[in-house]
Amino acid sequence: MAKETDRRVRKTRALLRRSLAELLCEKSIREITVKELVERADISRSTFYLHYSDVYDMMEKIENGLVDDIEKLIEAHPVSPFNEKSFPFIEDIFVILAENRDICAALLGPHGDISFLHRIEGIISDHCLNVLKVTFPDQLEDLKYSYSFCLSGCIGLTKTWLNGQYEETPRHMAEITFRLIMNALHGSAHVRCQVILRISCTA
Repeated sequence: MAKETDRRVRKTRALLRRSLAELLCEKSIREITVKELVERADISRSTFYLHYSDVYDMMEKIENGLVDDIEKLIEAHPVSPFNEKSFPFIEDIFVILAENRDICAALLGPHGDISFLHRIEGIISDHCLNVLKVTFPDQLEDLKYSYSFCLSGCIGLTKTWLNGQYEETPRHMAEITFRLIMNALHGSAHVRCQVILRISCTA
């Protein structure tokens, strides 16, 4: 009986989540009412209130769940130098995005929640900057700009993938992202070394 109840709960929340994602593609959370959400999901208002107090509570719980998934992912990938062994971390991020594609696309879209994006950026940035400290301990000051450039590019890449009708797998997207990051970071480090070398030669 408990398993049957859990199954119904998951199904109801999935319906509500999909309906919220659809509505967020049309309007902001401030314009979405419980009435139109339950009508879209084809469930009763009383059923909705068994799970959430309002649409804001629902979105907050969804966002917190996604944040928890990413934080657990970071815990599973301890800080180490950025190299080929870092690829699984990037791939796992795209797996999470793929598994939550509809709501992630909506949250990162024009009617989404910018504070959620900043929250995710902050969590990933803290982890990645710690990785850079280990990988390039003497060049962090310059590389933080390269990282900022990479982060903006990766967000744009992710939005394009989530919002489009593309069939690229999470692994393929991770491969593209990994190459972009490696090229940017190592390219920046190489240029800095060349500049230092030239200055030393002319001194």
